[in-house]
Amino acid sequence: MVIFLFYTYLAATKSPRSMKLIDGKAVSEEIKNTLKQDVIDYKNRTGRVPHLAAILVGDNPASKAYVSNKVKSCQQVGFNSTLIKLEEDISEEQLLTHIRELNENPDIDGFIVQLPLPKHIDDVKVTLAIDYKKDVDGFHPVNFGRMAQGLPCYLPATPFGITLLLERYNIETAGKHVVVVGRSNIVGTPMSILMSRKSKTGDATVTLTHSRTKNLAQIVSQADIVVAAIGIPGFITEDMVKEGAVVIDVGINRVEDESTEKGSRLVGDVDFVKVRGRSSFITPVPGGVGPMTVMGLLLNTFKSANKEIYN
Repeated sequence: MVIFLFYTYLAATKSPRSMKLIDGKAVSEEIKNTLKQDVIDYKNRTGRVPHLAAILVGDNPASKAYVSNKVKSCQQVGFNSTLIKLEEDISEEQLLTHIRELNENPDIDGFIVQLPLPKHIDDVKVTLAIDYKKDVDGFHPVNFGRMAQGLPCYLPATPFGITLLLERYNIETAGKHVVVVGRSNIVGTPMSILMSRKSKTGDATVTLTHSRTKNLAQIVSQADIVVAAIGIPGFITEDMVKEGAVVIDVGINRVEDESTEKGSRLVGDVDFVKVRGRSSFITPVPGGVGPMTVMGLLLNTFKSANKEIYN
Protein backbone atom coordinates (compact mmCIF):
# COMPACT_ATOMS: atom_id res chain seq x y z
CA MET A 1 0.00 0.00 0.00
CA VAL A 2 2.85 2.39 0.85
CA ILE A 3 4.59 1.66 -2.46
CA PHE A 4 1.33 2.24 -4.33
CA LEU A 5 0.82 5.60 -2.62
CA PHE A 6 4.44 6.61 -3.36
CA TYR A 7 4.07 6.00 -7.10
CA THR A 8 0.67 7.68 -7.09
CA TYR A 9 2.34 10.73 -5.51
CA LEU A 10 5.07 10.75 -8.15
CA ALA A 11 2.52 10.61 -10.96
CA ALA A 12 0.43 13.36 -9.41
CA THR A 13 3.38 15.68 -8.88
CA LYS A 14 5.00 15.09 -12.26
CA SER A 15 4.92 18.51 -13.89
CA PRO A 16 6.47 20.57 -16.67
CA ARG A 17 9.42 21.14 -14.31
CA SER A 18 10.87 17.82 -15.56
CA MET A 19 10.73 19.25 -19.08
CA LYS A 20 13.57 21.33 -20.55
CA LEU A 21 12.73 24.21 -22.82
CA ILE A 22 14.78 24.41 -26.01
CA ASP A 23 15.53 28.12 -26.19
CA GLY A 24 16.16 28.92 -29.85
CA LYS A 25 16.48 32.62 -29.13
CA ALA A 26 19.30 32.08 -26.63
CA VAL A 27 21.14 29.66 -28.93
CA SER A 28 20.81 32.05 -31.87
CA GLU A 29 22.37 34.83 -29.79
CA GLU A 30 25.31 32.56 -28.94
CA ILE A 31 25.82 31.79 -32.62
CA LYS A 32 25.55 35.48 -33.54
CA ASN A 33 28.29 36.36 -31.06
CA THR A 34 30.60 33.74 -32.54
CA LEU A 35 29.71 34.69 -36.10
CA LYS A 36 30.30 38.38 -35.36
CA GLN A 37 33.93 37.64 -34.50
CA ASP A 38 34.26 35.38 -37.54
CA VAL A 39 33.07 38.25 -39.73
CA ILE A 40 35.67 40.58 -38.21
CA ASP A 41 38.37 38.02 -38.96
CA TYR A 42 37.02 37.57 -42.48
CA LYS A 43 37.04 41.33 -43.09
CA ASN A 44 40.63 41.63 -41.83
CA ARG A 45 41.62 38.84 -44.20
CA THR A 46 39.68 39.87 -47.33
CA GLY A 47 38.83 43.56 -46.96
CA ARG A 48 35.10 42.90 -47.38
CA VAL A 49 32.16 41.47 -45.43
CA PRO A 50 29.58 38.83 -46.44
CA HIS A 51 26.58 40.20 -48.32
CA LEU A 52 23.08 38.70 -48.14
CA ALA A 53 20.21 39.90 -50.34
CA ALA A 54 16.49 39.21 -50.10
CA ILE A 55 13.65 39.70 -52.57
CA LEU A 56 10.26 40.41 -51.03
CA VAL A 57 7.21 40.36 -53.31
CA GLY A 58 4.02 41.94 -52.00
CA ASP A 59 2.93 42.97 -48.51
CA ASN A 60 2.43 39.67 -46.68
CA PRO A 61 2.78 40.68 -42.98
CA ALA A 62 4.48 37.44 -41.93
CA SER A 63 6.95 37.65 -44.82
CA LYS A 64 7.71 41.29 -44.07
CA ALA A 65 8.38 40.51 -40.42
CA TYR A 66 10.56 37.54 -41.32
CA VAL A 67 12.66 39.47 -43.83
CA SER A 68 12.98 42.33 -41.33
CA ASN A 69 14.42 39.89 -38.78
CA LYS A 70 16.92 38.67 -41.36
CA VAL A 71 18.05 42.22 -42.16
CA LYS A 72 18.37 43.00 -38.45
CA SER A 73 20.41 39.84 -37.84
CA CYS A 74 22.72 40.76 -40.73
CA GLN A 75 23.41 44.10 -39.09
CA GLN A 76 24.08 42.44 -35.73
CA VAL A 77 26.77 40.12 -37.09
CA GLY A 78 28.33 42.65 -39.46
CA PHE A 79 26.96 41.44 -42.81
CA ASN A 80 25.93 43.77 -45.59
CA SER A 81 22.31 43.25 -46.57
CA THR A 82 20.14 44.31 -49.50
CA LEU A 83 16.36 44.17 -49.48
CA ILE A 84 14.57 44.35 -52.83
CA LYS A 85 10.86 45.11 -52.38
CA LEU A 86 8.62 44.36 -55.35
CA GLU A 87 4.94 44.97 -55.94
CA GLU A 88 2.41 42.14 -55.60
CA ASP A 89 1.46 42.36 -59.28
CA ILE A 90 5.01 42.18 -60.65
CA SER A 91 5.27 39.84 -63.62
CA GLU A 92 7.09 36.55 -63.38
CA GLU A 93 9.58 37.66 -66.03
CA GLN A 94 10.35 40.87 -64.13
CA LEU A 95 11.04 38.85 -60.98
CA LEU A 96 13.29 36.49 -62.94
CA THR A 97 15.20 39.53 -64.23
CA HIS A 98 15.92 40.62 -60.65
CA ILE A 99 17.10 37.09 -59.85
CA ARG A 100 19.46 37.06 -62.85
CA GLU A 101 20.93 40.38 -61.71
CA LEU A 102 21.66 38.98 -58.25
CA ASN A 103 23.12 35.82 -59.78
CA GLU A 104 25.55 37.96 -61.79
CA ASN A 105 26.41 40.44 -59.04
CA PRO A 106 29.85 39.43 -57.65
CA ASP A 107 29.26 41.42 -54.46
CA ILE A 108 26.27 39.25 -53.46
CA ASP A 109 27.34 36.07 -51.65
CA GLY A 110 23.84 34.67 -51.28
CA PHE A 111 20.22 35.63 -51.65
CA ILE A 112 16.71 34.41 -51.04
CA VAL A 113 13.32 34.97 -52.62
CA GLN A 114 10.90 35.11 -49.71
CA LEU A 115 8.01 32.65 -49.90
CA PRO A 116 5.09 32.48 -50.40
CA LEU A 117 4.92 34.18 -53.78
CA PRO A 118 1.76 35.51 -55.49
CA LYS A 119 -0.27 32.82 -57.24
CA HIS A 120 0.59 34.05 -60.74
CA ILE A 121 4.29 33.30 -60.16
CA ASP A 122 5.66 29.76 -60.48
CA ASP A 123 7.62 28.91 -57.31
CA VAL A 124 9.49 26.10 -59.04
CA LYS A 125 10.60 28.29 -61.94
CA VAL A 126 11.85 30.88 -59.45
CA THR A 127 13.78 28.30 -57.42
CA LEU A 128 15.42 26.89 -60.54
CA ALA A 129 16.42 30.39 -61.68
CA ILE A 130 18.52 30.99 -58.55
CA ASP A 131 22.22 30.17 -58.95
CA TYR A 132 22.68 27.12 -56.70
CA LYS A 133 26.02 28.59 -55.56
CA LYS A 134 24.09 31.52 -54.05
CA ASP A 135 21.08 29.48 -52.92
CA VAL A 136 21.57 30.04 -49.19
CA ASP A 137 17.99 28.90 -48.47
CA GLY A 138 19.05 25.45 -49.70
CA PHE A 139 16.01 24.94 -51.95
CA HIS A 140 17.67 24.43 -55.34
CA PRO A 141 17.63 20.80 -56.61
CA VAL A 142 21.44 20.79 -56.75
CA ASN A 143 21.72 21.58 -53.04
CA PHE A 144 18.79 19.31 -52.20
CA GLY A 145 20.30 16.42 -54.14
CA ARG A 146 23.73 16.90 -52.61
CA MET A 147 22.14 16.94 -49.17
CA ALA A 148 20.39 13.63 -49.90
CA GLN A 149 23.72 12.09 -50.88
CA GLY A 150 25.58 13.49 -47.88
CA LEU A 151 27.70 15.84 -50.00
CA PRO A 152 28.71 19.40 -49.02
CA CYS A 153 25.88 21.83 -49.75
CA TYR A 154 23.77 24.63 -48.35
CA LEU A 155 21.29 22.90 -46.08
CA PRO A 156 17.68 24.17 -46.04
CA ALA A 157 17.72 26.90 -43.40
CA THR A 158 15.04 25.58 -41.02
CA PRO A 159 16.21 21.94 -40.89
CA PHE A 160 19.77 23.26 -40.53
CA GLY A 161 18.66 25.36 -37.57
CA ILE A 162 16.91 22.38 -35.96
CA THR A 163 20.06 20.23 -36.20
CA LEU A 164 21.99 23.03 -34.49
CA LEU A 165 19.47 23.02 -31.63
CA LEU A 166 19.70 19.25 -31.23
CA GLU A 167 23.47 19.52 -31.13
CA ARG A 168 23.55 22.40 -28.64
CA TYR A 169 21.23 20.56 -26.25
CA ASN A 170 23.13 17.27 -26.65
CA ILE A 171 19.97 15.45 -27.69
CA GLU A 172 20.85 11.92 -28.78
CA THR A 173 19.48 11.00 -32.20
CA ALA A 174 21.40 7.84 -33.13
CA GLY A 175 19.09 4.84 -33.10
CA LYS A 176 16.10 6.94 -32.07
CA HIS A 177 12.73 6.85 -33.80
CA VAL A 178 12.04 10.26 -35.33
CA VAL A 179 8.56 11.02 -36.66
CA VAL A 180 8.30 14.04 -38.94
CA VAL A 181 4.77 15.37 -39.41
CA GLY A 182 4.56 17.25 -42.71
CA ARG A 183 6.29 16.59 -46.04
CA SER A 184 7.05 20.03 -47.51
CA ASN A 185 10.26 20.54 -49.46
CA ILE A 186 11.12 23.37 -47.09
CA VAL A 187 11.03 21.47 -43.78
CA GLY A 188 9.47 18.01 -43.59
CA THR A 189 11.18 16.16 -46.43
CA PRO A 190 14.69 17.60 -45.91
CA MET A 191 14.38 17.08 -42.15
CA SER A 192 13.61 13.41 -42.68
CA ILE A 193 16.70 13.08 -44.88
CA LEU A 194 19.01 14.87 -42.44
CA MET A 195 17.86 12.80 -39.46
CA SER A 196 18.49 9.54 -41.30
CA ARG A 197 21.95 10.48 -42.63
CA LYS A 198 25.13 9.26 -40.99
CA SER A 199 26.02 12.35 -38.93
CA LYS A 200 26.24 13.76 -35.42
CA THR A 201 22.56 14.72 -35.41
CA GLY A 202 21.44 11.80 -37.57
CA ASP A 203 21.60 8.01 -37.61
CA ALA A 204 17.94 7.93 -36.64
CA THR A 205 15.15 5.71 -37.89
CA VAL A 206 12.76 8.14 -39.54
CA THR A 207 9.06 7.97 -40.34
CA LEU A 208 7.75 10.75 -42.59
CA THR A 209 4.02 11.33 -42.06
CA HIS A 210 1.51 13.77 -43.52
CA SER A 211 -2.20 14.56 -43.81
CA ARG A 212 -2.91 11.35 -45.76
CA THR A 213 -1.11 9.05 -43.30
CA LYS A 214 -3.36 6.41 -41.75
CA ASN A 215 -3.14 5.92 -37.97
CA LEU A 216 -1.04 9.08 -37.77
CA ALA A 217 -1.67 9.60 -34.04
CA GLN A 218 -0.56 6.05 -33.28
CA ILE A 219 2.65 6.49 -35.30
CA VAL A 220 3.49 9.81 -33.62
CA SER A 221 2.93 8.25 -30.20
CA GLN A 222 5.80 5.84 -30.90
CA ALA A 223 8.32 8.62 -31.58
CA ASP A 224 11.35 9.40 -29.46
CA ILE A 225 11.59 12.70 -31.34
CA VAL A 226 8.64 14.47 -32.96
CA VAL A 227 9.16 17.18 -35.58
CA ALA A 228 5.83 18.94 -36.18
CA ALA A 229 5.70 20.90 -39.45
CA ILE A 230 2.17 20.43 -40.77
CA GLY A 231 0.89 24.01 -40.44
CA ILE A 232 -2.17 23.26 -38.28
CA PRO A 233 -2.47 25.02 -34.89
CA GLY A 234 -2.28 22.60 -31.95
CA PHE A 235 -2.33 19.54 -34.21
CA ILE A 236 -0.02 17.50 -31.96
CA THR A 237 -1.97 16.81 -28.77
CA GLU A 238 -1.00 15.33 -25.42
CA ASP A 239 -2.29 11.84 -26.23
CA MET A 240 -0.08 11.70 -29.34
CA VAL A 241 3.20 12.16 -27.45
CA LYS A 242 4.84 9.46 -25.40
CA GLU A 243 6.38 10.21 -22.02
CA GLY A 244 9.87 11.68 -22.34
CA ALA A 245 9.73 12.42 -26.07
CA VAL A 246 11.60 15.36 -27.61
CA VAL A 247 9.19 17.71 -29.38
CA ILE A 248 10.34 20.13 -32.09
CA ASP A 249 7.55 22.51 -33.11
CA VAL A 250 8.17 24.17 -36.48
CA GLY A 251 4.68 25.61 -36.89
CA ILE A 252 4.01 29.35 -36.79
CA ASN A 253 0.27 30.00 -36.88
CA ARG A 254 -1.59 33.18 -35.98
CA VAL A 255 -4.85 32.59 -34.12
CA GLU A 256 -7.44 35.00 -32.77
CA ASP A 257 -7.10 35.96 -29.12
CA GLU A 258 -9.20 38.87 -27.87
CA SER A 259 -7.26 38.94 -24.58
CA THR A 260 -4.19 40.27 -26.40
CA GLU A 261 -3.58 43.82 -27.55
CA LYS A 262 -3.32 42.77 -31.21
CA GLY A 263 -6.35 40.48 -30.97
CA SER A 264 -4.24 37.50 -32.01
CA ARG A 265 -1.19 35.47 -30.99
CA LEU A 266 1.30 33.04 -32.47
CA VAL A 267 1.00 29.34 -31.74
CA GLY A 268 2.73 26.27 -33.07
CA ASP A 269 1.57 22.94 -34.47
CA VAL A 270 1.84 21.49 -30.94
CA ASP A 271 -0.55 21.99 -28.01
CA PHE A 272 2.34 23.36 -25.98
CA VAL A 273 0.60 23.78 -22.61
CA LYS A 274 -0.48 20.14 -22.42
CA VAL A 275 2.33 18.46 -24.34
CA ARG A 276 5.16 20.05 -22.36
CA GLY A 277 4.25 17.95 -19.31
CA ARG A 278 4.99 14.75 -21.24
CA SER A 279 8.13 15.84 -23.09
CA SER A 280 11.76 15.82 -22.01
CA PHE A 281 12.62 18.70 -24.36
CA ILE A 282 10.29 21.00 -26.28
CA THR A 283 10.59 24.14 -28.42
CA PRO A 284 8.25 27.07 -27.72
CA VAL A 285 6.49 29.19 -30.34
CA PRO A 286 7.67 31.86 -30.75
CA GLY A 287 11.30 31.67 -29.65
CA GLY A 288 12.12 28.10 -30.63
CA VAL A 289 12.85 27.09 -34.21
CA GLY A 290 12.14 30.51 -35.76
CA PRO A 291 15.33 32.31 -34.66
CA MET A 292 17.38 29.29 -35.72
CA THR A 293 16.06 29.45 -39.30
CA VAL A 294 17.66 32.89 -39.60
CA MET A 295 20.90 31.47 -38.17
CA GLY A 296 20.90 28.71 -40.76
CA LEU A 297 20.57 31.35 -43.46
CA LEU A 298 23.42 33.48 -42.09
CA LEU A 299 25.74 30.51 -41.64
CA ASN A 300 25.07 29.42 -45.23
CA THR A 301 25.87 32.95 -46.42
CA PHE A 302 29.12 32.97 -44.48
CA LYS A 303 30.04 29.62 -46.05
CA SER A 304 29.31 31.10 -49.47
CA ALA A 305 31.51 34.12 -48.79
CA ASN A 306 34.32 31.77 -47.74
CA LYS A 307 33.79 29.52 -50.76
CA GLU A 308 33.49 26.58 -48.37
CA ILE A 309 31.03 24.67 -50.54
CA TYR A 310 31.51 25.92 -54.11
CA ASN A 311 34.54 27.66 -55.61
